[in-house]
Amino acid sequence: MTIETIIFDLDDTLLWDKKSVQTAFDRTCAYASERYTVDAEQLEQAVRESARALYESYETYDYTKLIGINPFEGLWGTFDDPTEMFQKMKSFIPTYRAEAWTQGLAKLGIEDKAFGLELGERFVAERKKNPFVYEDTFAVLDELKGKYQLVLLTNGAPSLQNLKLEITPELVPYFDQIIISGDFGKGKPDASIFKYVLEKAGTTADKSIMVGDNLMTDILGSSRVGMQNVWINRENKASHVEVKPTYEVDSLTAFLELIKKQ
Repeated sequence: MTIETIIFDLDDTLLWDKKSVQTAFDRTCAYASERYTVDAEQLEQAVRESARALYESYETYDYTKLIGINPFEGLWGTFDDPTEMFQKMKSFIPTYRAEAWTQGLAKLGIEDKAFGLELGERFVAERKKNPFVYEDTFAVLDELKGKYQLVLLTNGAPSLQNLKLEITPELVPYFDQIIISGDFGKGKPDASIFKYVLEKAGTTADKSIMVGDNLMTDILGSSRVGMQNVWINRENKASHVEVKPTYEVDSLTAFLELIKKQ
């Protein structure tokens, strides 16, 4: 069956989210090292550890796993979304952000809550200032636009995912549909969100293909509804015994060459 609809993941498929987060950490920790004699890499590691532990301690943790929100998105998101759980997140996220950085400093022997608060807010600003896309993202989308129905399917809080799109506004016009798990109520790899996408797009699984970087969300979820999929494996990660993509490529450009042959 000819492919008519291409469904793209957002983070680390089209947007280089890992680089954006890393850049925010690099710049915030470098700033901290100007105030105190502290190793920037050690501080980053300490903050990441504190953030994970704190994030998992909140009652919203299971919900964030269901929707697909990681601790480092919690370090810069507002979660000003209408559901009860998002509102709970909104209420504690500023404290979480400050505490993660304060605890990170404390692990390195620095007790300074005010500076922890300052670093938390600085991280937010640095993340917003540094959106990155992969160098071939727009060239590939240019080739596909008009030839296929393009759908964006992303896990996360609508407020945060829409913010990512606001600071990279060139992406939005390429897509006929943009679907965010927080709006739907469940995230990838739940089969229900893929069925919802197909319904919204007015298509079927055999006419569609999912493109994403994550085996356990993008690939697993699309396979549950019988959809072909493409694993973008830029980092040469190991394959999974049970989750097998239809195709594996190392870039969006390689995917483009693949889809041209379909």
